[in-house]
Amino acid sequence: MIRAGRRDKVLTVAGLAKQLGLSEGTVRNTKPYTAAGHPAPISSASAQTLLWDSEQITAYYAGEPVPQLPEEGPQDLLDRHEAAAEAGVAVNTWNGYKRDPAIADHLVVVAGVEHWPREVVRAFQQSRSSARPKPSGGRPRGSGDAVPRTEIASRVADLLTDAPAISAAQVARELGIAYTTALNALATARGQRISDVVREDPGLTPAQAAERLGYPRTGLHRALAAAEGQEQGRGRTDENPPDSTPQKS
Repeated sequence: MIRAGRRDKVLTVAGLAKQLGLSEGTVRNTKPYTAAGHPAPISSASAQTLLWDSEQITAYYAGEPVPQLPEEGPQDLLDRHEAAAEAGVAVNTWNGYKRDPAIADHLVVVAGVEHWPREVVRAFQQSRSSARPKPSGGRPRGSGDAVPRTEIASRVADLLTDAPAISAAQVARELGIAYTTALNALATARGQRISDVVREDPGLTPAQAAERLGYPRTGLHRALAAAEGQEQGRGRTDENPPDSTPQKS
């Protein structure tokens, strides 16, 4: 995240290369920023574009003590991964939220990366939570699901963000839905996030991505199968985009 008031101090890989007197390609290949003691990026762990605080970088390469960044605050700028975490939703869910005028009107692009003020994300999520109907205490035998099926995926995604190790039984009780519905929705949500992480970091296996996300091993085969399905679906979409016309052989 970019701490409040430090937008003008954001440094990219290109800026780091210039400071070191090296080419950007050399910096990307040698990765001097992975050395022990080097200031950590201010970009999120899942970000594709690395960003640093220029004051920390300057001090480090001058052999001076690296200054601490200010404490986190409501005016910090969050990238999409951090905004999703702040809102308690999956990144894909956030990608939909960000089109809402309450979010879109506050978009800040820094070094080509989308950011939003933390206070805006919090206000949006609070307004969304207050408008969300509260689930009942349980699901009586023989009754229908307490949550409309069109909302189950997003509600399960929210629960998963708050508690990565949540069980299908807990989801069923929390949302007042059938156990099998909760089981399938939870596997799909976990599979989606595993797929997202693998696409962000291709060096990871799905199982490693699941471990990074904090998912329990119990029942993990369902989530991994769902992740495989997500990747196969994406592969077909990449090969034949919706607006493309298949070539005749």
